[in-house]
Amino acid sequence: MASRPADPAKGSPRSLSGLAPFLRPYRGRIAAAGLFLVLAAAATLAFPLALRGLIDGGLAASQRGEQLLALREHFLALFAVAVALGLFSAARFYMVSWLGERVTADLRSAVYAHVLRQSPEFFETTQTGEVLSRLTTDTTLVQTVVGSSLSLGLRNAVMGVGALAMLVWTNPYVMSLVLLALLGVVLPAMAFGRRVRRLSRASQDRVADSSAIAAEVLNAIPVVQSYTAEGREARRFGEATDHAFHTGVRRTRARALLVAFVIVANAALLLWGLYQGTQAVLAGRITPGHLGQTVVYVIIFAGAVAVLGEVYGDLLRAAGATERLMELLDARSPVASPPQPAPARVPAGGSALELQAVTFHYPSRPRQPALRQLSLAVAPGETVALVGASGAGKTTVFQLLLRFYDPTEGRILIDGVTVREMALSELRGRIAIVPQEPVIFSSSAMDNIRYGRPQASDEEVVAAARAAFAHGFIEALPEGYATFLGERGVRLSGGQRQRIAIARAMLKDAPLLLLDEATSALDAESERMVQAALQSAMRGRTTLVIAHRLATVQQADRIVVLEQGRIVEQGRHEALVAAGGLYARLAALQFMD
Repeated sequence: MASRPADPAKGSPRSLSGLAPFLRPYRGRIAAAGLFLVLAAAATLAFPLALRGLIDGGLAASQRGEQLLALREHFLALFAVAVALGLFSAARFYMVSWLGERVTADLRSAVYAHVLRQSPEFFETTQTGEVLSRLTTDTTLVQTVVGSSLSLGLRNAVMGVGALAMLVWTNPYVMSLVLLALLGVVLPAMAFGRRVRRLSRASQDRVADSSAIAAEVLNAIPVVQSYTAEGREARRFGEATDHAFHTGVRRTRARALLVAFVIVANAALLLWGLYQGTQAVLAGRITPGHLGQTVVYVIIFAGAVAVLGEVYGDLLRAAGATERLMELLDARSPVASPPQPAPARVPAGGSALELQAVTFHYPSRPRQPALRQLSLAVAPGETVALVGASGAGKTTVFQLLLRFYDPTEGRILIDGVTVREMALSELRGRIAIVPQEPVIFSSSAMDNIRYGRPQASDEEVVAAARAAFAHGFIEALPEGYATFLGERGVRLSGGQRQRIAIARAMLKDAPLLLLDEATSALDAESERMVQAALQSAMRGRTTLVIAHRLATVQQADRIVVLEQGRIVEQGRHEALVAAGGLYARLAALQFMD
């Protein structure tokens, strides 16, 4: 990603400088939009000159015929100015609107792609709903500014400066007084603006809070309804929404005061300038046409200042949105691929795995180690089962192998290469996992299984489904493999979702297979079938199995017993039962039941 300014000023439109990397690729279009903007402003500023010519030239002719001819010429000149203004304004509008749509799409894609690369540590402190709010609400505000408000502001700034220059040139004394009075408008407006900006950021944060609540609850609808918590959750969301409403009202009130002040102050400037102009006509110092020109320039100048006040409010809102988006883009994952990854060969008979004195603390629990000086070596093709009570560290081992986190101490090696030295894509590409809670995407059964290997053919997908004993129920679906499975696989049973996940992992055909309670959601008959499929999948690859049900790991080459992050026993099932240790007690409890 392109570099951005290190520390743009907080609390001002300068925060929008964070958008520079997204605007830079479209310099040509920005230049074209700027050209059309200047031409449209020039056409607007030419209108009062044509009006002065009409009044002083067309109406002042002595002969009736000459007067009609002069009026025709001056009206044609006014029409030409209007045509130029229309064409240049349309071209500016199209170019700027295109830029707004394009930059917003690029920004949204960049933020989403960046969030996808964050480690789980990021999601321990950032709610999904907040991220979604930034991807939608905040980027929409940025689109409004880039695609409309910024161009409108620049156009009015050019017109305002041009009108001011013409007024100073034609009435230097009067406009020197107007400039002094203008300071009395700008300074208070800036003070109002800073308050509007702070309230805008607070309003966007409150909207994100309500979005986070909605995302969390909608993803847990069955639990909410089973506990009859619909009313409670609706009230909680309503309170968050009401909080956002009151914050928005405070922002709107501050902005309304800013708008009222700017309009009243500009009206006062306009009337004062008009009064001075009429006095000059009566005194014979300027012509009526000169007065008309001055009045139009004052109107243009006052209108430009009023619009700039409105645009400034939009810029402040967008500045808050940009800051929030830049915070996401500035987030750096503690886990990243090394600049020069070490070359690693993909073994044919399973990966060799070694954990050397690994200690690990979760970032959210820095004082409580999840693993303590854990050392474990797994030979290529070996099947090792990790057992132990909940919280013993079994899942943590999987997360460290996938390098979702890095160990606090110690090293992890796969095929003789430390995982820190491997590219993340290379490391995770050689690992297949079947999680305890299978993830089903909102797509077809074919696409869900092919997620394990996107380039796989339909025949390979079907073969993986057969091996996972999923082919039968998939074929029975209304459209077979093309059946849409619904959000999170709501159309499938728990066991069917698990078999889809197993087929996905088998299709990946990685040398290291991680099974995290892979048969926990299956009934007895399905479990027997899937166990046979998993035994077939384990051949020729290294397998780590997490299982609370010890009956599923009795055939493992080795069973490793974890307790409070340490290995307390390891060996085959029969030897561990005979040893009478922790495993024997767990086995006695389960098999007795």
